[in-house]
Amino acid sequence: MTAPNFWDDQNNAQKVINEVNGLKDMVHTLEDHEETHENLEVSYELVKEENDEELAVELEEEVKQLNKDLNQFELNMLLSEPYDKNNAILELHPGAGGTESQDWASMLLRMYTRWAERKGFKVETMDYLPGDEAGVKSVTLMIKGHNAYGYLKAEKGVHRLVRISPFDSSGRRHTSFVSCEVMPEFDDQVEIDVRTEDLKIDTYRSSGAGGQHVNTTDSAVRITHTPTNTVVTCQSERSQIKNREQAMKMLKAKLYQLEIEKQQQELDEIRGEQKEIGWGSQIRSYVFHPYSMVKDHRTNLDIGNTQGVMDGDLDPFINAYLRSQMN
Repeated sequence: MTAPNFWDDQNNAQKVINEVNGLKDMVHTLEDHEETHENLEVSYELVKEENDEELAVELEEEVKQLNKDLNQFELNMLLSEPYDKNNAILELHPGAGGTESQDWASMLLRMYTRWAERKGFKVETMDYLPGDEAGVKSVTLMIKGHNAYGYLKAEKGVHRLVRISPFDSSGRRHTSFVSCEVMPEFDDQVEIDVRTEDLKIDTYRSSGAGGQHVNTTDSAVRITHTPTNTVVTCQSERSQIKNREQAMKMLKAKLYQLEIEKQQQELDEIRGEQKEIGWGSQIRSYVFHPYSMVKDHRTNLDIGNTQGVMDGDLDPFINAYLRSQMN
């Protein structure tokens, strides 16, 4: 940052500044934890000397809080993969089942939005296709915040719901599935080879809210990458140019994710692992009936407070998964 030509490239300069700020935050947070630890040691000596029961209760609460803060700090240190700090692109796609699974997708949409708000992240809807009767047929979110992708990569997979369906007049129990895809957002400096001749670009009228201009012009953009048959759509902006730029970022993210999955598949074959890819390979089950429980099948963590989870309390599942990957 002290180099004479540092500001010649504004984009790169901002990237370096963001990186420095992130490192400073880590150091300052660690220093704060060290100071808290020293203060607690002093308080502990006072408790022993004066046998102050009220101070002892207060000390116990502060120790619990420090332990919680240190666990979070350790988790942040574990998010060290190349794109963990990036914004995240999250897509939800209902499985077979029509209205039932589309309603489940809308419940997950609310859950991830609530989780992001708790984290102080910004949520933008890139693409939204409503269901015929209820719920959503598909939705794409951009979740902006430091380490958004690092956290949300733990959510990639199939999510299964078991409940008494509100759409079934007979009150029968239904099982629904929704696939969640998560990719990092890339800036223009990330090199991913996308040839123009491999792209099919279509424009159409936006179906979302946004006033007369959006609904009367072909501002929405759909890009198809023909070699991989990868499709992305964006209709969040009024401008077709801006929608095209966002769609290209989403396409790069999907192609990157495909490459990662290909590498993982090759590693699994070397290790002799066989992993079924399909609706039977759900990562998490949300059971509302005949009992209440949310269970992650990768870490075996289960939580009985289903309402809390649906209100965005996902950190226990995310933390357990990330720690299991590091182990």
